[in-house]
Amino acid sequence: MNERDLKKLKSKKKGKERRAAQKAERARLAAAQLLVNQANAQTDPLSKFPSFINYERNGLTSSLICKKVKELEPELLQWAMNLCKENMRPLYEKSNQGWHEDEKVEEMTEDAAWYLIVLDKAANKPLAFSHFRFDMDYGDEVLYCYELQLEESCRRKGLGRFMMQVLELMAFSNQMQKVVLTVFKHNPDGMNFFKKCRYDIDETSPVDSYEETFDYCILSKMNKMKPTQKTSL
Repeated sequence: MNERDLKKLKSKKKGKERRAAQKAERARLAAAQLLVNQANAQTDPLSKFPSFINYERNGLTSSLICKKVKELEPELLQWAMNLCKENMRPLYEKSNQGWHEDEKVEEMTEDAAWYLIVLDKAANKPLAFSHFRFDMDYGDEVLYCYELQLEESCRRKGLGRFMMQVLELMAFSNQMQKVVLTVFKHNPDGMNFFKKCRYDIDETSPVDSYEETFDYCILSKMNKMKPTQKTSL
């Protein structure tokens, strides 16, 4: 076999390997999307964890509910929007993005949105919420935590960490690859909180350069029971 034939053979082999890798990646993405669809088809992802529907510690006597946005009572949704604005507007205004209320309302009311809400049993009022979604993110099936917001009166009582544990249970029981969230760098309380919850910088988090800097980072916690299966193309 001469050199020209050998090059053709190598090129043919590489092409075959590339096509096989592309086929495997398409199959992986289809399987991941199926998991996301199945997670979103649930009526209540919290129902599988009855021991986590109550939080009664540190002076709090509360219960948790989980609903899709379209099933959420209008007054609860409005409360969530108001709390998000109260807590997050100052941080957005310090960022490069600025606060755009119409965009935030649209984000929080999209059909894909789920809400985990904590209710005070005694006062019959909401205390905290998380807006999250089962979604595809850079080719991975994930639970993306868009918001974790608590009323001032129930902070520093372990509730936020408990809510993150519930999100992780719902994510990993539905075979999501990881839980993902975004946090402002100029929010040290938020950064410290998620570090204590053992969240690390995600591979998709943008990196500062001479041309561009970012005032946020993306954190994640991996599903240790599910190894990464991305295919190199």
